[in-house]
Amino acid sequence: MTSLATHRRRTRILFTLGVLVATASYNPAHGQDLGQLSANPYAPNSTANPYSPAGSPYSATSVRNPYGQYGSPYSDQSATNPYATDAPKLYDEEGNYRGKLSANPYDPESVSNPYGRYGSEHSADSINNPYGAGSKYRSDSPRNPYGVGMKFVAGGPEEGDDEAASPANSPTFLPIPLPALNAPTEEVDPSD
Repeated sequence: MTSLATHRRRTRILFTLGVLVATASYNPAHGQDLGQLSANPYAPNSTANPYSPAGSPYSATSVRNPYGQYGSPYSDQSATNPYATDAPKLYDEEGNYRGKLSANPYDPESVSNPYGRYGSEHSADSINNPYGAGSKYRSDSPRNPYGVGMKFVAGGPEEGDDEAASPANSPTFLPIPLPALNAPTEEVDPSD
């Protein structure tokens, strides 16, 4: 009787774990492409296109989904949370980092920080500068209604964070053993 009860208990636990795994929310990895920050409503992966994964209010990875990880006002990875610290990161066509797509005005890398490098309207690196990265005449500007916009990816290690980018922090890093030194050794008499 005990073995049957134990078997049933194990079956229930495995079934419950299976249901939990199957219903787990979608959580993209850091560095995953989330779309293009663009004013072009016809671009296939634009935030302005309500039928694209990046612009749909129903997509799990959209910054326009108020219940999703990247659009919720409560998620730390959200573009709309004014206190987020792990918001999506912006990159132009050439791969240059253009700051965090964040509503946080205190984050030095946020596009919403009016005094920061990526949020100031006077900085050439800012999408808020109409004569710099935010020019409506640049093909990768988020303000160009005919352009491709800027790519944004899920947050990850900070720009220039050497410790986070170190291969030792990679899950596949295997240290190479040091070669044995060929130094002369003294033989020890075991009888001592």
